[in-house]
Amino acid sequence: MCGIVGVLSNHEAAPILLEALKRLEYRGYDSAGIATVNGGRLDRRRAVGKLANLSDLLVHEPLPGKAGIGHTRWATHGAATVGNAHPHKAGPVAIVHNGIIENFRELRAELTEQGIGCETETDTEVVALLARHYMDRGLDARAAAMATLDRLEGAFALCFLFDGEDDLIIAARKGSPLAVGHGEGEMFVGSDAIALAPMTDRITYLEEGDRAVVTRKGVEILDAAGRHVNRAVATITREATQVEKGGYKHFMAKEIAEQPGVLADALNHYLASDDSGLALPAEVDFTGVDRVTLVACGTAFLACQVAKYWFEQIAGLPVDVDIASEFRYRDPVLSPKSWALFVSQSGETADTLAALRHVQGKVAKVVSVVNVPTSSIARESDLALPTLAGVEVGVASTKAFTCQLTLLALLALKAAADRGRLSPEALAARLAALRNLPGVMNHALQMGDDVARIAGQLAEAQDILFLGRGQMFPLALEGALKLKEISYIHAEGYASGELKHGPIALIDSHVPVIVMAPRDALFDKTVSNMQEVMARHGQVLLISDARGVHEAGDGIWASLTLPEVDPMLAPILYAIPAQLLAYHTAIAKGTDVDQPRNLAKSVTVE
Repeated sequence: MCGIVGVLSNHEAAPILLEALKRLEYRGYDSAGIATVNGGRLDRRRAVGKLANLSDLLVHEPLPGKAGIGHTRWATHGAATVGNAHPHKAGPVAIVHNGIIENFRELRAELTEQGIGCETETDTEVVALLARHYMDRGLDARAAAMATLDRLEGAFALCFLFDGEDDLIIAARKGSPLAVGHGEGEMFVGSDAIALAPMTDRITYLEEGDRAVVTRKGVEILDAAGRHVNRAVATITREATQVEKGGYKHFMAKEIAEQPGVLADALNHYLASDDSGLALPAEVDFTGVDRVTLVACGTAFLACQVAKYWFEQIAGLPVDVDIASEFRYRDPVLSPKSWALFVSQSGETADTLAALRHVQGKVAKVVSVVNVPTSSIARESDLALPTLAGVEVGVASTKAFTCQLTLLALLALKAAADRGRLSPEALAARLAALRNLPGVMNHALQMGDDVARIAGQLAEAQDILFLGRGQMFPLALEGALKLKEISYIHAEGYASGELKHGPIALIDSHVPVIVMAPRDALFDKTVSNMQEVMARHGQVLLISDARGVHEAGDGIWASLTLPEVDPMLAPILYAIPAQLLAYHTAIAKGTDVDQPRNLAKSVTVE
């Protein structure tokens, strides 16, 4: 979602702001802008499209000044235009904002009644106008910002910059993440540590409701009740904020290739060093737990769908899986003996965070599986389990997904052991298979050339179907999601057995059907569904192991052969060809792989 950065520097702010915004490109955006204070005068530059357009504008219209704020906007209220781009400015105030001001219509009507008109379609403009209104009534910059914040409803991260104030930024967070960076005689503000990493390795994460008064001397923080508080200063490592492509053409290609390594790291962290068993925190004890509720969005939700099979089949533990944006509104019945488990790459997903807050006090334990251990979801959970995937820049999740699956698999195995459903010997066999998985994934990654050839033909299709049974059904959904995300081809995933209940009407010689079918207990049934496709001239791409490809027989259009693997782990392995198909199809179509249109990496608005 939108990216925010602010600097109070001893050097020119514009180049620093631009570089920081480049590090936030992964969040998704469609316009960008910066504002600075120079000689007491506030000015701004804005451009639609990529940051290169803003950079070109700054060459022709430089923006001097050592204090400034910057923004990459992902449009919510109003189209992607220069007029709607941030920073928004009203007289002596400039604003950058991530989130949604839910009561902006009421505030706009109130301002209109007082003769203050709006010029944009955005919700953010009312913040700047309201702050100017308070300053016109005699309040100083700090008081005007605080009075403005008191009037806002919704979720937001905000930075205020003022005319005549070259040593002041007011920052606030409610629902959207914001961090303060500490330098030597300099201070910084950013949506996340990645943006601030080139300037400082000392970060303070603002808590929910915090307001920060930032000067070059430091930061004064007030909590939601207006009390002065101290927040810890964390030291971040370069590895935690690494965003280089490492010689790959795209971040997505790099992150697909990193999966064996990051999975090995996760396994080293969560398995005993002598491979004798699990090394999960002591709080992970499923004894007495009567149900698990899994909640997530997007790809993380599909990881939860896979985990439902594991928890129920292996551990005998009932599981509900909910899309976070729907969870609260169905008024779920929660057991005080149940656990609620929230999965998020960023740990800032607004719907998931809201769902987490909804269950607090209603379940025995709130657990999060997150890739950012300092995130809001992690901090507000009873127990946070990092997936250890490292920074994921590509909007389409790859290594975060397989690390989520791996950790969920470990939790399901722990539940099975705690509930007496898995003997020590059977647990050891499963863990040994997991230990071997990174090596097996390396073999799967070698099929890139074969995938590229197939993808060249998939790129010509207008519609593509994915089929899978059992725990491969969520992988069919994930394969379709990845393909539509970055290639813009309409794709749908279905349970194989549902084919004849409607989707088969779509089958003809122009519709490729991708069947994900390891040679497992459900393979024969999946092949029967595949035969139904071929009988109607559908073009079948079979993804299976060598035995599966051999037993499927003739008539398929193409196949991709994976190593055999423990059936439980097939969803993790089969994620790789799904990712490679999406990647190479997008390459063939010439779309923006890392920053697909209309999408954001971190969705911090509901």
